[in-house]
Amino acid sequence: MKVEPPVPPPALTAIRAALAAAGATPVDAPILQPLNLLLDLAGEAMRARLFVVQAEGGAEACLRPDFTVAVARQHIEGGAASGRYVYEGPAFRSAPEGDRPEEFVQLGVELFAPGSGGIVEADAEIAGLAWRAAVAGGRGDLTLWLGDVGLFAAFIGSLALPEALAARLKRVAGRPRLLNAELARAGEAAASVGGGQLAAMLSGLSEAQAAAMLEEVWALAGVEPVGGRGPGEIAARLVRRVEAASAPALTESQAAAIRAFMAISEAPAAGLKQVRALAGKARGLDAALADWEARLARLAEIPADRMRFAPALGHAFDYYDGLTFEVRSEALGADRPVASGGRYDGLLARLGSAADARAVGCVVRPWRAFTGGES
Repeated sequence: MKVEPPVPPPALTAIRAALAAAGATPVDAPILQPLNLLLDLAGEAMRARLFVVQAEGGAEACLRPDFTVAVARQHIEGGAASGRYVYEGPAFRSAPEGDRPEEFVQLGVELFAPGSGGIVEADAEIAGLAWRAAVAGGRGDLTLWLGDVGLFAAFIGSLALPEALAARLKRVAGRPRLLNAELARAGEAAASVGGGQLAAMLSGLSEAQAAAMLEEVWALAGVEPVGGRGPGEIAARLVRRVEAASAPALTESQAAAIRAFMAISEAPAAGLKQVRALAGKARGLDAALADWEARLARLAEIPADRMRFAPALGHAFDYYDGLTFEVRSEALGADRPVASGGRYDGLLARLGSAADARAVGCVVRPWRAFTGGES
């Protein structure tokens, strides 16, 4: 495993000091994390980038690919209504290119709060923390890229699409590969279910009924499932596939509008203006755009020429459902952000939280932030 070089203490101290402004409680998280949970959040394609381990007869686990899910789980298990946590430690992901570190240090902050108040303020606070921490590493070629999965969802809502199609597009909002696949289907007729008879049968059942039927099919066929996935989970994936195949596709004009939205990459004021123009007379975006104006006002410390607004900006993990952001270095390029993060309110419910909670966080890669580091 290729290990990232250490960051010189003065640079690391400066990066830590920037995040310390959050007034957060230091936490750690187990290095071993449940594999199935992370695949549910990031998709099966992420498996190739995870370091998977399994004890004999036990469920599959993986080395911690990042801290967000692990810290969120600890917060929920602790039962607190709110929390501010800062962390530092190694994370592990295989490098598809083969020449990048597979063990690397992350520093980050996660904020959890009840209710719906203070979202804009927390978003701006976290994005500002990430920017200051990245700048503290010494690079002079940084730009803060801002996006919003929630704004994409609101834009989809303005297009008056069939309910099933709109829901599917919102589900893949932060997953460019899946979203592009939907756009490629534009103009096609709904596909017949064809060879997906089992999925079609399951699609009319409750989750418990679908899981029971799948177990019965396995028993009749003498199949022993592997990989740790339960029948309910597999049944749900089969149903989603058949629904995607049989649902109507976008029209060419609808796909063109979405492509135009995804292509926005401007200074923030110009980008918001383009979103308004694309939405036309649909008024559902007014509140979301007003929130963005408030966020930008709170990020006034960042030079205007160092910010870009690309509302379709997404991350590898699809649990982000609001603000997304990356701090990018011109030298490192878009696929190696110095810092990243965003809002992930829905993740807490997916992890089992019964509370109406909100969450936003950021992570910084100090070796990338360090002016003498990754190149």
